[in-house]
Amino acid sequence: MKSFYNEGRWPPGAAEQAVNGMAEFRSICVFCGSRRGRDPAMAEAAAGLGRLLAGSGIRLVYGGGGVGLMDVVAQAALDAGGAVIGVIPKHLAVKELVKPGLTELRVVDSMHDRKRVMFELSDAFVALPGGIGTLEETVEILSWRQIGIHDKPVVLLDAGGCWTHFQALMEDRVAAGFCTESDLALFEVVSDVDALLPALRTARPPRTPSFSEWT
Repeated sequence: MKSFYNEGRWPPGAAEQAVNGMAEFRSICVFCGSRRGRDPAMAEAAAGLGRLLAGSGIRLVYGGGGVGLMDVVAQAALDAGGAVIGVIPKHLAVKELVKPGLTELRVVDSMHDRKRVMFELSDAFVALPGGIGTLEETVEILSWRQIGIHDKPVVLLDAGGCWTHFQALMEDRVAAGFCTESDLALFEVVSDVDALLPALRTARPPRTPSFSEWT
């Protein structure tokens, strides 16, 4: 599997979006939990997101699972006639966690390959509620944006207040001197699915810190 980043080229769709001011998206990657969570609002948000992407003609890229919020968002997109690509590492695929009926399924060697492929296939990122895996994926894609690896917008869908503590943590890191105010602009936060696409389209470009800011 080729890596567009390693070859020094933009992923599919990125050049067109740069010309158009990141106005439109062909594929959006969704990070979310393999559990549904206790608050029904979280599953409702996942279903609403799946329907929104399908209705907007945007392909959903996600982790390929058939459990938790992963299943909810994928099934909602499929039911609404959307295209869904799942990317799953083989050690999870053999555990029968794969969702059947996807438009396309890519089985990769490792978790690292999964994240790379999802990155290469996607023009933007949305984080729904989730656990450690969702947090790890979200923070990594933000760190890549921070250091200039990509300029793809990232939006946190704050269903049920799930990202409130993350926002507070980031503000605390700024106060402690480990992050800058510009890091708070690496992501947008919305509480409603209807606000998602406008937030992605108007996302602020990141500012790569100078060397003095790193030290």
